[in-house]
Amino acid sequence: MSNYNENTSKGKLTVVGAGPGDVELITLKAIKALKSADAVLYDALVNPELLDYCTNADLLYVGKRKGCYAFQQEQINELIVQYGKSHGHVVRLKGGDPFIFGRGAEEMEYAAKQGMEVAMVPGLSSSVSVPAMQNIPVTKRGSAESFWVITATTKEHKLSKDVLTAAKSNATVVILMGMHKLGQITEVFANEGKSETPVAIIQNGTRDTEKVVVATIATIEKEVKKQELSSPAIIVIGEVVNHRTSLLEMQQKLNEV
Repeated sequence: MSNYNENTSKGKLTVVGAGPGDVELITLKAIKALKSADAVLYDALVNPELLDYCTNADLLYVGKRKGCYAFQQEQINELIVQYGKSHGHVVRLKGGDPFIFGRGAEEMEYAAKQGMEVAMVPGLSSSVSVPAMQNIPVTKRGSAESFWVITATTKEHKLSKDVLTAAKSNATVVILMGMHKLGQITEVFANEGKSETPVAIIQNGTRDTEKVVVATIATIEKEVKKQELSSPAIIVIGEVVNHRTSLLEMQQKLNEV
């Protein structure tokens, strides 16, 4: 911990994106922030290996998994301010990109209102990087001209209405935090006549424990159960999933030659 005089400043908050899980997919700017931190508050989806960069910081786990909270959001906000006063530079380390369903903006606003200096270091969002690492482009000429990124569940724990709207489009649909609503999601797409649309589900994306299942809207639930996939996982729906399949087939043919 640095020699910090709480009477001279209320500290600085840097919200840092840790990327999708693979430690090599964090940015250089993020590593510099971790090395300069006096305190680091980190989430559940952050790869623990990244904490090795926090050479001069006190560490505090504030994450959640499957609704089990170490701290409520209001408590995290207060901890940021407290650590800013007592330590100086606080890094809030969050999985993926903190501005994509990460509540990073809320934490920055709270800290700024309390007089803290604030900064943001973007991270690779799992919504695009996890499919990419599995050779699934979210856009591809002739297959998808745009893409949706949706969190499946609303604050009221209901299926997001955006899923219904997205199912009507020809865009790629990437759904985060949607495994517990997979049945509802497939029903929505089936009702739009998309039972044969390809689907990929990627669990623990970019990590050593990564698992991938590729099927269709009609068959994905059965395959998920067979392969025993669970959260955290990303659901990718659209013709772009076929790009991965095509590449695998081409590679297999090359290996057979």
